[in-house]
Amino acid sequence: MHFSDRIQRVEPSATLAISNLAAELEADGADVIDLSVGEPDFPTPENIVDAGQEAMDAGHTGYTSSNGIPELREAIAEKLRGDGLDYEAGNVIVTPGAKQALYEAVQTLVDDGDEVVLLDPAWVSYEAMVKLAGGSLNRVDLAPHDFQLEPALDDLGEAVSDETELLVVNSPSNPTGAVYSDAALEGVRDLAVEHDVTVISDEIYQQITYGAEPTSLGTFDGMAERTVTVNGFSKAYSMTGWRLGYFAGPEELISEAGKLHSHSVSCATNFVQHAGIEALENTDDAIDEMVEAFAERREFLLSRLGEEGVEAPEPDGAFYLMMPVADDDQQWCEDALEEAHVATVPGSAFGAPGYARISYANSKERIGEAVDRLVDADLL
Repeated sequence: MHFSDRIQRVEPSATLAISNLAAELEADGADVIDLSVGEPDFPTPENIVDAGQEAMDAGHTGYTSSNGIPELREAIAEKLRGDGLDYEAGNVIVTPGAKQALYEAVQTLVDDGDEVVLLDPAWVSYEAMVKLAGGSLNRVDLAPHDFQLEPALDDLGEAVSDETELLVVNSPSNPTGAVYSDAALEGVRDLAVEHDVTVISDEIYQQITYGAEPTSLGTFDGMAERTVTVNGFSKAYSMTGWRLGYFAGPEELISEAGKLHSHSVSCATNFVQHAGIEALENTDDAIDEMVEAFAERREFLLSRLGEEGVEAPEPDGAFYLMMPVADDDQQWCEDALEEAHVATVPGSAFGAPGYARISYANSKERIGEAVDRLVDADLL
């Protein structure tokens, strides 16, 4: 067979590769503590499950309108208006997961050779999506600034130019947990307006924060017409397997992206969309409980690492921590998995060599045991 150039530009997801290797060890009987996954370890809240079941029982199992059922698009628009974004239902496309929303946005906006700026460390799939669209990458390293954007605005200013087509901003961030300040986002706005750049604002971890209050980028003056806001249900509502996300933006973007959407996935799953309405309207208490648990785990992990002399930037959101490790972070992560049976993700996969991403979407007992194992294996 002959394979396309576009598919050979990308590598498999590093996070899924680690998970697959961990699964192989578990199949051989090993007790692996998996701190690599980007998935809450809580069940989907019962009211959401019930709503999905009721929707199936009511016969909501066929196709829907391509961009999503009207009731969910309106519920999403209402949620976004609560965030200060001036969106109506017609500004929203519902997708099978936020990853599909990002893919469709990139495919709609990026041509061969177009420059896309990423903030490193960046979620692994951004690079792959840009390469699949034929774009070129220009990357800004936030590692010297404890992964915060505000002190790196001069570096971003050097990277963004009239040649830049797209900038991707992810706050709260995967893999760092950083929440960017309003001053940082104002700096993004100034550059986007000056150079006429479109910005994707990936806000999938928006509701998982610890004292920091993230601001939607599209709320800043001059950004409504040039921002694509991406969000979804996987993280805050623990609905990863339900595959439900969305993006919102100017009507002309929705019109163009709708072509790709209709010719690829057709629509998000019908009964899942009905469950999404329930998630938006009646699940605040369950979210608060999950975030409180994540906050306790974050403090516990930082404390345990501190006891071992490991200093890591404190995450403001999401459920990840970037831990400094050996220069060869790939080898360190392989050793951690093989010798300590602890699964992590090498920072180089996100553009941050010398770090490992730790997910604390696990119990404090298992997190503590993971640290003990890494110490016993002389990896901390």
